[in-house]
Amino acid sequence: MKDMGAMMKQAQAMQAKLAEAQERIKAMSLEGTAGGDLVRIGVTGAGAVTSVKIDPSLLVADGTEDLADLIVAAHADARRQIEAITESMMRQVMGPLAGMNIPGLKF
Repeated sequence: MKDMGAMMKQAQAMQAKLAEAQERIKAMSLEGTAGGDLVRIGVTGAGAVTSVKIDPSLLVADGTEDLADLIVAAHADARRQIEAITESMMRQVMGPLAGMNIPGLKF
């Protein structure tokens, strides 16, 4: 039974580390870019958009479709960054369990 107690302590410690990592991710702030930095979108780790910066050269009447595409691309860039950082942090926390496909555990 000693081993079961040790396993429970390890599981609780890992759970605490996971919760800490999730809080750090939520507090992150990243900036996604598109069009050679013509559009910049600030996003939190939780996915909330915090800022949008658009180069004035894009503000032309016939360029709205291009502008919309660049905004979507900048947001996608920010989300990719968040996902990469999240995966890296979770792999560090999970240690040897990181490569296992554990049901209900997604990162």
